[in-house]
Amino acid sequence: MSDTFDFIVVGGGSAGAVIASRLSEDPSCRVALLEAGDRPPPAEAMPAACASMQLNPETDWMYTADAGKAGRGLHNKRMPVPRGKMLGGSSGINYMVYVRGHPGDFDNWAARGAEGWGYADVLPYFRKIETFNASNEITVDRDAHGEAGPISVGVRSPVIPASRAFVEAAGKVGIPRGDYNGRDRGGAAGVASLVQTNTCKGVRCGTYRGFLEGEAEQRSNLTTITKAHATRILLDGANGDLKAVGVEYRDANGETRAVRAKRDVILSAGAVGSPHLLLLSGIGPRRELEAVDVECRHDLPAVGKHLKDHIHTALAFHAPGHGLTMADVGVSAGPDALRAPAGPLPADPADDAKLSPELAVLKAESERRIAEWMETGSSLISSSLYDGIAFFSTGLGDAHSHDGQIGFLPVGFDRAFFEGPLNVDTARYFGEGAPHLAVDRENMIILANPVLPHSEGEIVLESADPMQAPSILMNYFGDPYDLKVMVAVIRKALAIADNWPGSTKPVWQVPPELAKKHGYKPGDTPSDALLENIALHFCTTVYHLTCTCRIGDVVDPRLRVFGVKNLRVADASIMPEIVSGNTNAASIMIGEKAAEMIARDHGVKLAQFVGAA
Repeated sequence: MSDTFDFIVVGGGSAGAVIASRLSEDPSCRVALLEAGDRPPPAEAMPAACASMQLNPETDWMYTADAGKAGRGLHNKRMPVPRGKMLGGSSGINYMVYVRGHPGDFDNWAARGAEGWGYADVLPYFRKIETFNASNEITVDRDAHGEAGPISVGVRSPVIPASRAFVEAAGKVGIPRGDYNGRDRGGAAGVASLVQTNTCKGVRCGTYRGFLEGEAEQRSNLTTITKAHATRILLDGANGDLKAVGVEYRDANGETRAVRAKRDVILSAGAVGSPHLLLLSGIGPRRELEAVDVECRHDLPAVGKHLKDHIHTALAFHAPGHGLTMADVGVSAGPDALRAPAGPLPADPADDAKLSPELAVLKAESERRIAEWMETGSSLISSSLYDGIAFFSTGLGDAHSHDGQIGFLPVGFDRAFFEGPLNVDTARYFGEGAPHLAVDRENMIILANPVLPHSEGEIVLESADPMQAPSILMNYFGDPYDLKVMVAVIRKALAIADNWPGSTKPVWQVPPELAKKHGYKPGDTPSDALLENIALHFCTTVYHLTCTCRIGDVVDPRLRVFGVKNLRVADASIMPEIVSGNTNAASIMIGEKAAEMIARDHGVKLAQFVGAA
């Protein structure tokens, strides 16, 4: 294999898989795609198995973060930060909630200097990405959607009645039905809907399945190197005249190897990985680099700074007659994660004979649901079960923006999920026998999620050793404004539960220790202090890390790194500001737009150009 290519893409995830696939449409263009992980395992295809892809070192980087003022209810105050480590990246481990963002988010990017990134500029790429499968279950702005793209988007089947009830209840508190991926996202009143999810016939459709698997991977001009951990960017020249010429990496055997680029090196390693690789290569804040004995090749102070993420507070409800039991669904944190230590079943299948009746039902139903899904693709596990969504303005910020997001799951989180992916200390805060943690009780979750945070964190290089993870400092609630918004979003979520259709209402399960501290009893109106404390204890990441190599500070609007020729960044890290909603669709769009810009700059022939030159 030749080690010289036209382009090297580092990271085969949500944006990188798109870029490698699109650039290799030109048979004269040789592309290398370096991916630290491997190809996705079979369970990746099953939507409800998303949690089993997390906290698994084969498919997750296993990062943890300092949560700042939050995380008080977590073990050791450390927050797991799942990041996909396989082809498809985080599009292979996420919850498939397909949200583009508010049109105003992108117009704000353009207003901040990201020329060519306004809503009118990016809409053609969103259309190019998707094949939208219309459904009479949702309101659709048809002209906003695509018809022939590689990512299939639609509503899960079958629709769970409780998810319809969520949308109805949202309407009762002033959030009307609409298309949250439409051209106005519901206008000033906001919008509620069943979730648009990137699945096809019950199978996850991330960027590996959409852009690489099959024809693209067979192209002779696309070389995909898996289990290739990038360690530094190879640079020629001196500060002021630096040029990226290749990438050094460690292969599956731990051997150091290198590939070289005639044209561009493109970092698509994500909002943690891309700044980390820049810092390891001596591109970043001089003082921080020298503190860990990394030679500063180019002083670029904003690398790793301005980290933005979304957090949500999970509100658990006991909901007889409305919610599902874990046994109904048949999957706890995914089929692999049913086993200890993450799940409720014993690590050794030989011990299954000792299961309690409740867990025996869970095991049997899990096996039945998986068989049903494999045969038909239509099952309760054919989505992540994040099935309802609403966006609205809290009134605390710009009245024309939607700073609040509410998500709905028609099933609860059991103890294994709270303890595993969320790292919550359930023994301390919920005690034994809490009904909302039981696998045989009808429960549901409403997620309160502020989506335009003011607080900023950072990615910090801890060592010159490329195999050591950087520090992720989230700084949640560093700006007190964000806590005020969280309280407002929680109140709206509770109002939705109070307006649930039917004769019985879901019962909010307040952690007993905090209820006692604040004198709260069922039926009371919770105080701001109680809601703040719940958020400070139990909010967790929504996995939406962004802005660490943002346009204007680290890269220009064509995603070229300032001060270094032939080096670009193209992933969620380049966002000038976090979008007001889940970030994966926007990350895929960034990959599409980046591929087209790179192709135009280098005379590469893509199968289709949709944007302006």
